[in-house]
Amino acid sequence: MALAQTTHRLSEAEYLALERAAVGVKSEFCDGEMFAMSGGTRWHSMVGTNLTREFGNKLRHHRCQPYNAELRVKVEATGLFTYPDLSVVCDEPRLLDDEMDTLLNPTLIVEVLSDSTESYDRGKKFEHYRQIPSLHEYLLVSQYEARIEQFIRQPNNEWLLREAVGLNATLELPSLRINIDLAEVYANVDLSPNRPQNPPRRRF
Repeated sequence: MALAQTTHRLSEAEYLALERAAVGVKSEFCDGEMFAMSGGTRWHSMVGTNLTREFGNKLRHHRCQPYNAELRVKVEATGLFTYPDLSVVCDEPRLLDDEMDTLLNPTLIVEVLSDSTESYDRGKKFEHYRQIPSLHEYLLVSQYEARIEQFIRQPNNEWLLREAVGLNATLELPSLRINIDLAEVYANVDLSPNRPQNPPRRRF
């Protein structure tokens, strides 16, 4: 999902008022600036939908609960407000206020990579996410091949990288105590090398 930068500096309260009044548009917020998020591609949307279904099925009757990209997450240490493609919370959810639309304590976060935001998801955004004390796992999911990169927080606060590759692969998620199947994550997704590619996008 592409990010379009605005220049007007806002307070957190002003951002939340604007965001909650917006219809059909979502924006990130950090350091006084809103960043409008454009819609994803067909394949990005399919992978995101499959992830929500797979996590929902695996976590049915489980203490951990998954949330789709409609739930906003705030990184309290840095002030970032953002919308992960999927988040999971295993403790009692901590919410910003009585609107109950901003989560503070995710256990796991998932981002589906796109051409325009991959470097952000791998770099600066992950820097923000690492400041969430409750976060134990971060997943980066390709929309072009059956590949999920998994970052697991270690007791010394370093992050261990693992990968699951191929439609026959499964990915163990120790923080949730479940496995997810890549065949389900990529169900009905065209992974052929000659599939129509995304048109070039301006990078902000």
